[in-house]
Amino acid sequence: MVSDKHIERNAHGRIKRSDFSPAFWATNRHVQTIWPRFLMRRPKVEVRHEKVTTPDGDFVDLAWSSKPEQSKGLVVIFHGLEGSIRSHYANDTMAALYKQGWQVVLMHFRGCSGEPNHTTRTYHSGDTRDARFILERLRKQFPNDFMVAIGFSLGGNMLLKLLGENPLQKWLHSACVISAPLKLAECSSSINQGFSRVYQKYLLASMRRTLLTKMRTLDYSAEPQITQAKIRALKTFREFDDLVTAPLHGYQDAIDYYEKCSGFNFLQAIRTPTLILHAKDDPFMNENVIPEEVDLARAVTLELSDRGGHVGFMQGTPWRPVIWFHQRVLTFLETQRGQLLAKSR
Repeated sequence: MVSDKHIERNAHGRIKRSDFSPAFWATNRHVQTIWPRFLMRRPKVEVRHEKVTTPDGDFVDLAWSSKPEQSKGLVVIFHGLEGSIRSHYANDTMAALYKQGWQVVLMHFRGCSGEPNHTTRTYHSGDTRDARFILERLRKQFPNDFMVAIGFSLGGNMLLKLLGENPLQKWLHSACVISAPLKLAECSSSINQGFSRVYQKYLLASMRRTLLTKMRTLDYSAEPQITQAKIRALKTFREFDDLVTAPLHGYQDAIDYYEKCSGFNFLQAIRTPTLILHAKDDPFMNENVIPEEVDLARAVTLELSDRGGHVGFMQGTPWRPVIWFHQRVLTFLETQRGQLLAKSR
């Protein structure tokens, strides 16, 4: 648990108290998590889709916003588990950023754009290869643009791992991460408790459907333990990661996968200015995932709120709710862009 005294220290990285404060009607963590998904009206945003072939002959789909007349730069979004451009947080963040002069592109993880990918390999919390390939491609395409990345949940964990693996990277000027499952083992345990099991059941059903659909056309004989009967019987993320994620991606088991892919283990290596937004009451995890300042590199700032749920951070009234992190991310991007412009003068 992070104490108030801890929040005030400023060694290594920095942990500071978030400015976010929920409305009186939205203090519950499940209200924060569920309301934006099901009960908020989605702003419309025009999206152009691009299919990109990967080096191994598979593909990823990109979803592009239009380019503003006076673009401030390019924002790359990495979505969460079973997410897509249709996810509320992705659609709404793209709309908010575009409105303020940013061009936005979302990278769909393999199989998440609505079309099954072509290989048995899929995506997971620590799979950085596709993201690195796309970022290198975007940097060549926009060599002089201010470029930043935003990662939500699973995509945030992946982004932190990517930045830690590549501390001297030249693709991104800065990064922002929201509600990342920094310790995967802790998260797989927490989401299997209480009401949080509702989220697990919902997401796991989507993961099972995707895999069963792929098994109709792809050969999984190299992994004989992956059968349709076993997939249908899966009840937890831990079981899915033991049966599917780990063997398909070269890990011994779920624990090996969790240990090697948790973003927490890469925080000290990051040299890119990075803002992490996190709520202590996130129902997908527990407070054990929250790092200490000594766990953070100097380039990393964690803004911590007592409430906010998972990718929630909702304020306003029930009939006109407002997502607080939209403005916080915009402020961060403007500050980073301003600092870069000042250095170049």
